[in-house]
Amino acid sequence: MIVLSYLAVGAIMLILIAFSKSHRTINAFTTLHTLVFLAIGLYALLNTTVPAFETGSEYFYVDHLSIYEGLIAALLFFFASVYANGYVESLIEAQELHRNNLKIFYLIFSALLTAATLAFFSDNLTLFWIFAELTTIFSAALVAILSAKENIDAAIKYIFIASGAMLFSFIGLTFLYTLSGEVLGSGSLNWTVLIENASLLSPKMMTASFVFLFIGFAAKSGIFPFHTWLPDAHSKAPSAVSAILSGVLLNIGMYGILRMYSIVRQTQAEHLISQFLMGFGLLTIAVAVLNMLWQNNLKMLIAFSSVEHMGVILLGIGIGTPLSLFWTLYYVLAHSLTKASLFFSAGILHRQYESNLIHDIRDIFSLQPVAGWGLIIGSFAIIGMPPFPIFSAKLFILLEAFGFSKPLVFAVLLLLVIASAAFARFLIEAFTRSSKEAGIEDSETPLLPYVVKRGMKFPLLSIIFIILALGVFFPEFLETLLNKIVYELGYL
Repeated sequence: MIVLSYLAVGAIMLILIAFSKSHRTINAFTTLHTLVFLAIGLYALLNTTVPAFETGSEYFYVDHLSIYEGLIAALLFFFASVYANGYVESLIEAQELHRNNLKIFYLIFSALLTAATLAFFSDNLTLFWIFAELTTIFSAALVAILSAKENIDAAIKYIFIASGAMLFSFIGLTFLYTLSGEVLGSGSLNWTVLIENASLLSPKMMTASFVFLFIGFAAKSGIFPFHTWLPDAHSKAPSAVSAILSGVLLNIGMYGILRMYSIVRQTQAEHLISQFLMGFGLLTIAVAVLNMLWQNNLKMLIAFSSVEHMGVILLGIGIGTPLSLFWTLYYVLAHSLTKASLFFSAGILHRQYESNLIHDIRDIFSLQPVAGWGLIIGSFAIIGMPPFPIFSAKLFILLEAFGFSKPLVFAVLLLLVIASAAFARFLIEAFTRSSKEAGIEDSETPLLPYVVKRGMKFPLLSIIFIILALGVFFPEFLETLLNKIVYELGYL
């Protein structure tokens, strides 16, 4: 009944939003949608027998990985919906969003949550492919909804690259279906069937199928060389949407890669695909870091950071050991939360300065101290400074990688240092610039603090508290959950 509950709640909330008249009511139903999805996920985790098929269906499967990803999605959507209450109103006041599009924004927002959640619970690869494509369409619509030509261009680029690459995944699905049919007598694209019979699959055909599937899933996650849509889409989108794109939508592609690699691990193609993933992980980190180094746009810097971290996650998957998978899964959670805090901070600063460019940012602590501290703490967290959770995740992933290739570890460490330098340069320039240094004369009208709308600070402060808590304390229930995922994927 878990997936049916998600479907029913999603449909009911869309109807309630469609018939609501005020922004406050629409936002309340949207937030309720996220809270109910959180409750369903927690109920599935605590009170159901997992793993299990959904009401006997062969198309939906509930295991600890799908619940974990679903909970992360619901949590991020909850914070984004609370943030949107004030943020969207500020977009309307600034005439960046037309009030007539308000209901459309929330309808697409809620539909995106439902589609993303169902993607994580899809046992059938074709169904997963369909829901992943739906999330691309919905999220591109949220990017394009602002009244700006560059947003439409970014959304079109996003759809063209991500959906174009997913056509290659469809070829991979065809190969995989044919391959499974030769082994099983009848073709199947269900994760559970494929992983149970993985040892019987031809390594060469499995490699070919994986490469085609990888192209689509990698484009969905912003992996090099399919990453070019990501900086534009993430930087042009409303900040509430940027947090979702980076914290949830990128996870869908990595989820697909992880599921496929767990199948490949049971075949003789494991070593080749492992090197393939680690190679693309390293290239992705390198390209992202080099783009970050001289970036003067805050949201572009944060967006390229997302590309960098997808490379680290891909590296963790490619290492393929139980410990690397454990910390990669933890990394997914830490990255999602931290990146949301950065985009929420950037959204407040954009409202203050009406710009994301570094030379327009000044007097942060006197104008927006909460967003300023959010940017500092989020930056320290995202580059992996202790005691934040990304530090421990990176550390143990690199320790596992050390057993595979010492030059690889040194190369990644060098790139991570450069990424840290990119954030440090931006922070130093932004936080040390005063109005006088920016060329603003005393006689000119002083820049007044922007009155932050209701609800915009709560998600930011909440996430900062969570990542600080996770940095100093590893909850036992989280450790147990991650170990169960590692076991169910066949790593133990």
